[in-house]
Parts: sequence; C-alpha cells; structure tokens
Amino acid sequence: MQRIAKIDPWKVITTEVNDNKRIQESLTSIGNGHMGLRGNFEEGYSGDTHIGTYIAGVWYPDKTRVGWWKNGYPDYFGKVINATNFIPVTITINGHQVDLAKDDVKDYHLELDMKEGIVNRSYIWMKDNTEVKLSFARFVSVAKKELAVIKINADLLKGDADIQMTPYLDGDVVNEDSNYDEKFWLEMNRGLEPNPYLTTKTKENNFGIDRFTVTTMMKNVAEGLNKNESSDSFMKVEESYSASLTQGEAVSLTKLVAVVTSRDVEEEKQVDEAASILSDAESAGFDSLKADHVNLWAERWNNADVIIDGDEASQQGVRFNIFQLFATYYGEDPRLNVGPKGFTGEKYGGATYWDTEACILPMYLSITDEEVARQLLVYRHNQLEQAYTNAQKQGLKGALYPMVTFTGIECHNEWEITFEEIHRNGAIAHAIFNYSTYYGDESYLLDKGIDVLVGISRFWADRVHYSERNKQYMMHGVTGPNEYENNVNNNWYTNQMATWTLRYTLESLEKVADDKKAALDIDTEELAKWQDVVDNMYYPEDEELGVYVQHDTFLDKELRPVDSLDKAERPINQHWSWDKILRSPFIKQADVLQGLYFLNHEFTNEEIERNFDFYEPLTVHESSLSPLVHSILASQLGKKEKAFEMYSRTARLDLDNYNNDTEDGLHITSMSGGWLSIVHGFAGMRTFEGDLSFDPYCPTEWDGYQFKLKYRGRLISVDVKKKDMTFTLEEGDALPFKLYGKDITLEDTVTHPVEK
Repeated sequence: MQRIAKIDPWKVITTEVNDNKRIQESLTSIGNGHMGLRGNFEEGYSGDTHIGTYIAGVWYPDKTRVGWWKNGYPDYFGKVINATNFIPVTITINGHQVDLAKDDVKDYHLELDMKEGIVNRSYIWMKDNTEVKLSFARFVSVAKKELAVIKINADLLKGDADIQMTPYLDGDVVNEDSNYDEKFWLEMNRGLEPNPYLTTKTKENNFGIDRFTVTTMMKNVAEGLNKNESSDSFMKVEESYSASLTQGEAVSLTKLVAVVTSRDVEEEKQVDEAASILSDAESAGFDSLKADHVNLWAERWNNADVIIDGDEASQQGVRFNIFQLFATYYGEDPRLNVGPKGFTGEKYGGATYWDTEACILPMYLSITDEEVARQLLVYRHNQLEQAYTNAQKQGLKGALYPMVTFTGIECHNEWEITFEEIHRNGAIAHAIFNYSTYYGDESYLLDKGIDVLVGISRFWADRVHYSERNKQYMMHGVTGPNEYENNVNNNWYTNQMATWTLRYTLESLEKVADDKKAALDIDTEELAKWQDVVDNMYYPEDEELGVYVQHDTFLDKELRPVDSLDKAERPINQHWSWDKILRSPFIKQADVLQGLYFLNHEFTNEEIERNFDFYEPLTVHESSLSPLVHSILASQLGKKEKAFEMYSRTARLDLDNYNNDTEDGLHITSMSGGWLSIVHGFAGMRTFEGDLSFDPYCPTEWDGYQFKLKYRGRLISVDVKKKDMTFTLEEGDALPFKLYGKDITLEDTVTHPVEK
C-alpha cells in the first residue's frame, strides 16, 4: 500500500509537486461522460508526465497482424487515442517560463474536489525577489458535455512582474503505447476566426472503420490582461495576453474550450457548432457555468452518496469510486459503455469489457434511473450481430461477445483472451437476469434479452464437446476469470455459467410469445440438445476437500498460500515471468468464487464457506475485480475482518496504489467495488430471488454508514449503526422486504436492532 493523497472525506489533496507525479495525474483525472483528461498542468511540466486527453467513443483500429497470425485472431487492436491537448496556458513571469519541475514554489496545493467535480491548484512562485500566487480551477461541464472551463488567477504578492499568458491548443499528440511514436491524427483545418480552432481527423485505416473528425476551439476571456497576438502553425493555434503588475495587483484568464466530434456533428458544421457553444458560455460567465456544473453534481450525489461515520479513509475511498464512475459514464449516450481506464489513461485499449456486466451494472441498478441500467443491456443487444460474427470467426455457432470492443467486434490483441476467455458470455447473460429480478420487470427479457440469451446458448451448445469416456459434456482450452492460468480444461466457473445460461434461456423461452419464438427459429431438437448439456455437464469437484475444483489439473499444482511469498515478489505480475506465474498456484482474482457470487442464491453458505476458505488464501488479488467479490462473500460468511480488508482494498485501490500501477490510469470498471462491498456486503442486500432482502451489520472500524437505493419506483434510505438500523421510504409506495429473513413492510420509517 502506498498512500499518495491526504485523507479528506470530499477531496483528493496533495501538497507535494514532484512526488509521484504520474500517480497524482491519474488521481486528479476528471470527465463528464463525453470527454475527460488526466490531471496535467496547464502551464506545462518538463519533468516526467503523461499528458492525456480522451474523447468517449473516439478510437483507432491499430494493426496487430504478425508472422504467426492464426485464423480467428482479431484483425486489429482497438485503441483509445490521445486527443488534442486543450488545457495548455504557457505562463511567463519577467521573461521566465514557469515550470514546476525546475522552479522554486511554496504553499503548493492540488486538490480534486469530488463534491463539485473541479480540480483546484495553487502555489506561490518565487524568483528574484518576486512572488506571484498562481491559482487554477478546471472542470469539464456535466451541464454542457462539449464544454471545458479553465480559470487562472495571478496575484502579485511581492515585487514587480511582467506576466504573459499564452493559451493554446496542441493537436500534435501521441499515445504512450504508440509504436515508434506513431501518431493517429491528421490536421484537416486550423484557424483563428471566429475563435482559434483545430480540426483533426483520425488517419486512414484498412479495416473499414469510420474515421473520426474532432474540432477543438477555445475562447479566452481576460481580466486585467491585454491581448497581443494570435498565431497558428502545424497542429497548433495560440493567443497571447500580457500585463505589467505592481504589488497587490491581479489578473485572470478564463479559457473556454469546446470539443465537437463527428459522432454528433457533421464535419462541415463543427466550427459553427463550437463557436455557438463558446458564445453561450462567454455570455453565461465563469460563475454561472460553475454553478450549473456544481448543481448537477449535487443532484447526482443526493441519491448516490454513501456516508460513513468514524473512518475518513473509507469515506474518501467510496466517494472517489463513485465520482470517477460518474465522470466516466452516466448513461446519457446509449452508444457508449464503461471503459477500463475511462478518461484516465490508455492501457487495455478497448472501450468495453465484461467488467461492465460483472461489476458496474449491479451498482447502477440501484443508484441511477432504470433507463441508465437498461441502456447497458441495450448496448449489448445492439451488438448481437457482431457477436455472431465473433463466433463464426472461431468456427462456432451462436453469439460470442467480445472480451474487448468498441463496435461489438472483438479487438483484443492477446490470443489467450480472445480465443479462450469465453466466460464473458456468462456475465452478459447474468446481467439480463440481474436486471429482471431487481426491477421485477421481464419486458426487456422477453423482447430483446431473449435474443441475446438464445445467441449465447447456441454458442455454449456448440463450444462444449461430449466425452464418450466420461459420458458428460466438457469444455477444453479455456481461460477462466483467473488469467494466471491459460488454456485449461473444464474451468468450473465457465462450465457452471454455460449451463446456468442454458437453463435460464430454456425457462425464459416458456414465457415468450409465439411470434417471438417463431422469429428466433428454434426447433425442438435444438432445445433438447440444450437440456441434455444442462443435465450432463461435467464439473470438477473434490469430495475429500469439499470444494469445486478450479479446473481439471488445479489440485496437481504445488499448492501454497499467498502469505508464503516474499513481499519483495509482490505483485507477482511485475516480478515473475509469465511462465512462472502460469505454473504457480496463485490466483489473480475470484474464479470459482466469482460463480458463487453470481449464482449466490443457488449455493448454501456451507458450500460457499468451504470454497472461500480454500481459494482466498491462494489469491493475490492482482486484478482490480477481485477484492469486491471476496468482500461481499466474506460478509455473507461472517468473516468481518476479511470483508473489511477487502473493502479497503477495492475502495482505495488507486488512492493507495495497491497494485503498483495507478500511474497508468485508474481502474474505472472496478470502482463499483466500494459501493457493492457496503451495500451487497455489509448491508447484505440481495434481489436474485425476486424479493428485496437485507442482512446488515456495521464493521468494527466504523460507527455507522448510510446509503440510498432506487428500487422499483421507490427511493429508500438505509442507516446502519452499531446497535440498530433505520429504513426510510423517501419516495414511492409501501415496500415489503425481508430483514434477517423476516418479513417487513416499509411505509414510512422502520427501526430494527442489528442482529449480527
């Protein structure tokens, strides 16, 4: 654990300039669903830095073909690409360009204000008996998705100062993971009227993927500064402002930026659209723009905030999770999904992983409007045709959803994941079940969801093979959720989710209208095959140990617990060869336990506990998805100390750099982990059997916690203390639910003692 930021319930704060700069940049990233950026410095920084600005849905298909190409490999690797850097404002004082990598400063303060969605920074710059306080405020508006706002104040505290501020747009950017500094953008146009702008377009590709055109325009509003000149050069436009100040005087510059893309606006109309956005923004003024932005964040927090009493580190962690998730995705655009790094970095490439269904949807069901969660399902339905294409490329029937995608077509560049990590299909099917049981509404299931379930079921029925020797169906050559084992046979989780999907599909088809069934073109022979797979699937088990075996040969490994490892070897993925990892018994993330989490209602506590006690000591938790599953199961089993340990790991994963990789960007798709560990874990909320139930306790480390849920047209607040808990119905009709297995009806307020 490496604590980077100070503990504060609503802010991420640092007072050190050069201490873990890249990690600071990741932690102070911001976004608004449409675009976002890392916590870079407006005035520039000549030291080590990762400059990153990203636009949702804008990407590039990078060629990955090599000499050992195999049939079925993806044609390209889908990459998030760095876009025009729109925040720079060079600051020169008495002829010296301000550079915090070299200059002397004092009273340095950097903070991400999560309540307001604003990055604030300030310091006093000192040189030759001159002191200038520079203050910066930056946000990407959630009120107007194409708008970013930067305000810089310069206050002369001591001496005299000639100050020059030069705001500019820089389109000459590269990706950190580019081969030989390859660039992905071409300049299409640039100009200084009506405001300085750059229009760039992704370069040509050989895969028929639509190219993206982006116009970035700035409007600078100066107070106390004189405008000098404007200029342009390749991939750059700039303006210059200056003033001569005496002690006690101050100036400010507000840089308004509009980012308009061909996803929404035709190329030839983008300049006019950007100019209109900036004209409205200038008329509104900084204070009004800020107020609109802050008010909308307040609305989001009103229903989503989790309040923790007695532990500010835990409080900061869960709010950081919620903030970064909402900054990445809030459901406004059905074409988008939740990228693994959001707007915080480029690692992992694609925009959509199975993480969305496994981790994000369960949280969004409860804290956003139903339509937001539904859109995550519709996103997959809209890509069903491409899922059929993915399966066909593997020579298989049915639909194989991609491990990594922007369009529905697989675009991952690691074969063992593309070919083998097919368990992702199970998570997508489970999301339909989760949605339907949470809302008590099967209309989506019977209209669109059934199309997805049938496609996935056809895939599973073709992917299995029948073992004549064992008289059972099996699946060989797969990778389960534990990516520290590749190309294994009969991964328990994969086999389990395959048959569960087939069962759920068969049950759902009984409710589907006849005309819909006819359109699905399913005959009795196909249904009989599915049922046969359900009835005769092989699951590796060990009766002596009483556990489900992760895959056929797992128990043949030299089994030893994680605590036998030298701490200097952790994380093992940064110290060991891949060969050594694959041969080891160590588990990256929940695998068997992932199945017991998803299908929690189908297993007894005794079964879950035996498997938890066996597998958790072998787990290194080097996937960001791992701690939340273990925390929830540990709470269910009464293992409160382990539950809290795993809560802290998931909620503060990036804040404390647990996996030594926060500098690459944040783990956005696991940032539901803190919320889920509290609500599904400590509070024991379940809905899988169609009824809402709770089994709450308060962690020893806390005095209490509070959260709200949206559930079937109601808004419920839950307040759990050490000795008692209170449920309050804030909106909607009376609600029946179960508390510790007993029937309760919530009409106004119910208080009950804590029994655990």
